[in-house]
Amino acid sequence: MNKLLRFASRDSALVPLVAILMGLVIGAIVMLIGGYNPLTAYWALLTKVFGNAYDFGEAIVGITPLIMTGLAVGFAFRAGLFNIGGEGQFIAGATGAAFIGVKLNGLPWIVHAPLAVVVGAILGGLWGAIAGYLKAKRGVNEVITTIMLNFTALNLANYLIKKFIEQKGQSRSLPVQESASLSMPRLSEWFDNARLHWGVFIAIAAAMVFYVLLWKTKQGYELRAVGHNANAAHYAGMNVNRNVVKAMFISGMFAGLAGVFEVLGVFHYQVIAAASPGYGFDGIAVALLGMNHPLGVVLAACLFGVLNYGSVGMSFVADVPPEIIRVVIGSVIFFVAAQGIVRYVIAPMRKRGRGAANGNS
Repeated sequence: MNKLLRFASRDSALVPLVAILMGLVIGAIVMLIGGYNPLTAYWALLTKVFGNAYDFGEAIVGITPLIMTGLAVGFAFRAGLFNIGGEGQFIAGATGAAFIGVKLNGLPWIVHAPLAVVVGAILGGLWGAIAGYLKAKRGVNEVITTIMLNFTALNLANYLIKKFIEQKGQSRSLPVQESASLSMPRLSEWFDNARLHWGVFIAIAAAMVFYVLLWKTKQGYELRAVGHNANAAHYAGMNVNRNVVKAMFISGMFAGLAGVFEVLGVFHYQVIAAASPGYGFDGIAVALLGMNHPLGVVLAACLFGVLNYGSVGMSFVADVPPEIIRVVIGSVIFFVAAQGIVRYVIAPMRKRGRGAANGNS
C-alpha cells in the first residue's frame, strides 16, 4: 500500500492514468444521460477488441499509424516545435510509397519494399522540413505552415494519382506490386487473416530510435536544448536554425512512415481522398496523452486504437452511437491538457504518499 501511495506522488505516471479514468467516467455519464448502459457499452468495447484473434489483429493494425504520428508530434515538441502537419506528411509518405510500389518493375522484395519505405519516409521528412525551413529562415510560425501544407499535400497527391497511377474506373491508384508489399501472410494467419504487416514492428523500432536519438546522442541533446531555450542554445554555440529544420525533417519522417505502412501494408493502394484520413490530428492527442515520451506514445496509441476499434462493438452490441467514443477521447485529452484539475483531484493521495514515504524514512 505504501508503494502505491508513493507512486501516486509521481505526476508523470499518475496524471495520464487519472485523466483516462476521468474521461471514462465522463463518457459513462454522457451514456447515462442518453439512456445507454455504460457498463454494457464498455464491455462491448473490450469484447470487440479482445474477443477473437481477427479483431485483436485489426486493432493492432489501427494502432500502428497512431504510434508513428504520435512519435512525429512528440519529437517535434521535444525540439520546441508544434507539428500540426502530420496529415500532410502522412500523405506525402503514402504517395511516395505508392509511386515506387506501382511504377518500379522487376525488383526483388528485399530491394523493392525497403526502397518504397525509404522514399516514403524521406518525402514525409522533406514535407515537414518545408515548415522547418520557413520557421528557421523566415520566422514563420510552424503551426500555420503545417496546417496549410496539409491541404497542399492532399490536393497534390490527388492530382499525381489521377495523372500518373490512377486505376481506370476507380478512385484510387493501381495496386502496389507484391514485391513492394509489407504484408506478413504467416503472421496474419495466426490472427485469422487480419491485415498485420511489417509496419507493426517498424513502429516499435521507431519508438526505440526516438528514445536513443533524443536522450543518448549529442544531436538529441542539441535538439532538446533548442526546444528548452533557443537563445541559450545559440549562445552555447549550437546552430538553432539547422536544428529546427532537422527536427521537422525527422518528425515528418515518422509521420511519412505511417502513410507508407497504410499503402504498402494495409490497403496496397492509395485512394483519391476528399479529406485527409485524420491520423495526423489523432497523433497530436496521442503525443499529448503520452507526455511526448516514446513509451508514453506507444501506450497512448494502444489506448486510442482500442477505443477507436472498440467503438464499433459499442454501436452494434450496446446500440451506442460511435460518436460517444469521441466524447470519451475528447474528455481524456481535456483532462490531460488541464492537468491542474487532475492534480487537484489527486492532491490528497499525493499528500498521503509523501507522508508514507516520510514515515518509512
